[in-house]
Amino acid sequence: MFRLAKSLQLGASIARRNFSAASILRKASPITSTSSIGSSALDRATLTIRDGPVFHGKSFGANTNVSGEAVFTTSLVGYPESMTDPSYRGQIIVFTQPLIGNYGVPSSTARDDFNLLKYFESPHIQCIGIVVADIAMQYSHWTAVESLAEWCQREGVAAITGVDTRALVTFLRERGSSLARITIGEEYDADEDEAFVDPGAINLVQKVSTKSPFHISAGADAHAHVAVIDCGVKENILRSLVSRGADITVFPYDYPIHKIAHHFDGIFISNGPGDPTHCQSTVYNLKKTMDTYEGPIFGICLGHQLLALATGAKTVKLKYGNRAHNIPALDLMTGRCHITSQNHGYAVDASTLPADFKPYFINLNDQSNEGMIHTSRPIFSTQFHPEAKGGPLDSAFLFDKYIEDVKEYKLKQSLNTRPSPLFVDMLAKERVGVEVHPQN
Repeated sequence: MFRLAKSLQLGASIARRNFSAASILRKASPITSTSSIGSSALDRATLTIRDGPVFHGKSFGANTNVSGEAVFTTSLVGYPESMTDPSYRGQIIVFTQPLIGNYGVPSSTARDDFNLLKYFESPHIQCIGIVVADIAMQYSHWTAVESLAEWCQREGVAAITGVDTRALVTFLRERGSSLARITIGEEYDADEDEAFVDPGAINLVQKVSTKSPFHISAGADAHAHVAVIDCGVKENILRSLVSRGADITVFPYDYPIHKIAHHFDGIFISNGPGDPTHCQSTVYNLKKTMDTYEGPIFGICLGHQLLALATGAKTVKLKYGNRAHNIPALDLMTGRCHITSQNHGYAVDASTLPADFKPYFINLNDQSNEGMIHTSRPIFSTQFHPEAKGGPLDSAFLFDKYIEDVKEYKLKQSLNTRPSPLFVDMLAKERVGVEVHPQN
């Protein structure tokens, strides 16, 4: 009892000390920096919503005017991952959290044992602009190498701070995701008649997909070979596959995969940006693949939508989409609820699924479809991101399920004695020819 009382007394004494935030930061990490905003930053900036309000603020990014679709994310953390997610191509991200940038930006070149990016989901920023209420002028994190402002300037991405994001998000929630533009400088006239760029009218997938196949080895422990259809695949999706022992060969979104599917133990369709109906070649190839290939097929996000279209189902555009790290999805097979990471503006209309597919997950917030599964074959897909990055890993088990399906199929087909296609050894080991500039 004496020791317990002394411990409580010591704890109370420590709690009464008046620590400043700065001293806590210094003790928590030896890396504490002040972001050096470039000379072109902190000019006046204007965010204009088409047929909507105008917001004034200050620029802390590149000195460039941009136009695209304004969408909002309620994610607490993970702005480097979100901004490099190819699914955000052509969009202006509105962050609902009041302070963004306080832990800086990690290295854009650091790679893991599989030669995949450690901290980013693609090599460059994919969104065309960001909107924040307040940009952190100081940052502190042991992985940080530059500030958010420096990163945006280096990547040529527009960024505006000082915006009433609560009012902006309220408008977007009520009116729906809207076309918008960010303009830099004092001379801009908010009433000027300029065209707004609609990324929904563009095939954005062709801008983020690899231009030719590449291969990533899982190493000596590899026990399967999976073909990945790259519609804008995130690095952590690739990592989630190779870390589970699957060699992967990544193909462009429009590659006729049905012609060589028999060489692989599984097919995977990735996430990506934009309207799935623009990817008609992918839909056709997937339909042909399902007609001739008996192996496991797994799709995530846009991959889920494309797979659904290939079955004859329909997709719909959501009012303002689902972009967050805390969205509940109900597993209809088990009755278990999973907290999921999501980033999408379109959804599958579950009422249009064919008889041999049934809903797998549903969104408990808006009741939209979150997945489908075949009634007799190893084919399933999810609207949410089981690999997260950022976000919770509640549903990471779906990769385990897929790999188990892959291994079982390989064993049944006696494919363990079949060599990989000869062309694999000649392929590049990373993305090839992806368009870098974030403009549409």
